Amino acid sequence: MKQGQPNTSSSAQPLTVKDVESQARTKMEKVISDLQHEMASIRTGRASINLFDGILVEAYGSQMPINHLATLHVPEPNLVTIQPYDVSQIGAIEKAIRASDLGLNPSNDGKIIRVPIPALTEERRKELVKHLHHVAEEHRVAVRNIRRDSNEAVKKLYKDKLISEDDERRALDEIQKLTDSYIAKIDQLAKVKEKDILEVK
Repeated sequence: MKQGQPNTSSSAQPLTVKDVESQARTKMEKVISDLQHEMASIRTGRASINLFDGILVEAYGSQMPINHLATLHVPEPNLVTIQPYDVSQIGAIEKAIRASDLGLNPSNDGKIIRVPIPALTEERRKELVKHLHHVAEEHRVAVRNIRRDSNEAVKKLYKDKLISEDDERRALDEIQKLTDSYIAKIDQLAKVKEKDILEVK
């Protein structure tokens, strides 16, 4: 989209302040859902099928997510069962779990894979919390980058005389408020997850 052109034809209309704010909100929302997805695969002391989200299995000549090849269940707080749709894939699924960095020890009876989820050691909990902080920080940086791009877009509108100085100031304030609220959401999500990791059952 060409910015800074006069409002002659509707196809080349410059962004408005509202557009910039709404795009910033949409992008920040995406950062939050990405964070939630990434945090779901960080282990806590409880069994969860989300642990296996990031594992890809070499099957049918390509890399496939486990949940495309099997049904996952949590029958007990410290056990996950994996039932392949096609039992010929059982070995490949088990191999992928062993090769992951989850440190799990699956076993199968030819039909179903059982993955005991061992209690986390103190040291492992600390490592996971450290990883969680790193993931949260990456997402804070992503939100700040969106703020920076949005601020630049607003300043360009002012420079091109498409908005007044008051509009510019108001928009920059709005974007800062948006940034603060999404950073606070990230902090809150990370805090809840950290409590989950450190909680000894």
